[in-house]
Formats: sequence, structure tokens, C-alpha cells
Amino acid sequence: MLGRGLGAIALLICSNLFMTLAWYGQVMFKSRFERIGIMAVIGISWLVALFEYCFMVPANRLGSAEYGGPFSIWELKVIQEVVSLTVFTVIVLLVMKNEALRWNHLVGFICLVAAVFFIFKK
Repeated sequence: MLGRGLGAIALLICSNLFMTLAWYGQVMFKSRFERIGIMAVIGISWLVALFEYCFMVPANRLGSAEYGGPFSIWELKVIQEVVSLTVFTVIVLLVMKNEALRWNHLVGFICLVAAVFFIFKK
């Protein structure tokens, strides 16, 4: 069970790397994307998002109690959100040097950790 849970979380991390690039790549790499039209940017984002789904769908199947995994669908969703914001934060801090992590961001993350606690509470 632990292996399936950790495997699902690892796949969610991979998925969220692609998701962050698909959604925010044109902002993070503005100099590379500002010369092409919006339809090309949308097409590139969809292509990147395809890889997101190639990791997300197996992560949800592997982790879901419906398929023998350790997590309920509620738990999977909250894990996904925490992974998403964690991956997003790391990428923004590494790539977008003009963005700062402020106290209100940390308070929001603490609220998400509280959400994880309450979702997993039986």
C-alpha cells in the first residue's frame, strides 16, 4: 500500500511539473513566447499538457482506493492540490527571480496543510 501511495505522489509531482509549464510557461519564458501568436502558445500548452495527463491519470488510478490504492478520491484531490502548489512554488522561486514568496503565501500553504489534516482525519 505504501508503495502505491508513494508511486502516486511521485507521478503527481511529474504531472505537476508539466502542468506548471503548460499553464505558466508562456509567462515564465516570456522572451521566447512573445513573438508568436496566442494560437501557437495555446497549441504548445496543449502539447505540454498531454504529458501532464500521461502522468496524472496513472497517478490517480495507482493511488485510488477504487483500484487498490491507499487514498480516497477526496484524499487524492487534496494531495494533488498540495503537490501542485509545492511544485509551482519551487519552479517560480527558481525560474521567476522577480517573484517573491511572502508571508500571506505561507499562511495559505499552512491552510492547505490543515486541509490535508482534516481530509485524512477519520
